[in-house]
Amino acid sequence: MAKNNAYTLCLYEKAMPASLSWIDKLNAAKATGFDAVEISIDETDSRLSRIEPNHPLRQELKRAIEETGVPVLTLCLSAHRKYPLGSHDKATRTRSLDIMAKAVDFAQALGIRIIQLAGYDVYYETGDAQTRQWFEENLRKATELAAKGGVVLGFETMETLFMDTATKAMHYVSAINSPYLQIYPDVGNLTNASRISQIPVGEDLRNAKGHIVAAHLKEIIEGHYREIPFGTGDTHYTEALDELVNQGVRFYTGEFWDVGLPTWERDLAFANTYLREKIESALKRNER
Repeated sequence: MAKNNAYTLCLYEKAMPASLSWIDKLNAAKATGFDAVEISIDETDSRLSRIEPNHPLRQELKRAIEETGVPVLTLCLSAHRKYPLGSHDKATRTRSLDIMAKAVDFAQALGIRIIQLAGYDVYYETGDAQTRQWFEENLRKATELAAKGGVVLGFETMETLFMDTATKAMHYVSAINSPYLQIYPDVGNLTNASRISQIPVGEDLRNAKGHIVAAHLKEIIEGHYREIPFGTGDTHYTEALDELVNQGVRFYTGEFWDVGLPTWERDLAFANTYLREKIESALKRNER
């Protein structure tokens, strides 16, 4: 499907083989119809090291962006799963803010506009009132770092009960009350969350109106959150996209994973067509 200048469709980095160079990744995104790429900074040492100031990736990525013309506009920062803002361990909390500072610096250097922030107080620990307090305290510090760098943070709605809905994310957005802390929800995760909360996806998104900067589009089935091929799940795309489009959200990222198949390029092209049809149908339904 041809590109539509009315919105941006971004491709999640992990949808492509990790062995590819960045020039090859950006060219693959372009060849299969995507407008931009979202880089992943997860908890693995190899990806977490990318944000170190002297890592060669910065120059490699700048050259790749210039050569291909494909921008890297967003950063998925899931490293806080291992190093959470609300950890019981002081050293871990300190590391979480160090990661945040370096991620903002990295974003500034590459022209990245949005950092998607994982909505966990803790992940591998048991959460309690203390972890929630530390999370909010350090979230305030993280938002100040982002504000100084002119980079927007957007909460990802997760698969755990702490922040599985946009409504829950709004609690912290309202508490911090900064233009640099917003919401970048995952429509697949919201679909599964709606089964638990009994709050429809559209209603949940309306509770965050004016605070949604982008959205992940991901296929899910009940109780499963990853590696579900597009077209085989039951994500509530219509309900979610009608609300998002109506709110003026125009930046979307196709989130899916390379699983080692030789057809990965064909899978990218299919995902692009599949998601553009969903988005453009919503745009037509909500024409003013």
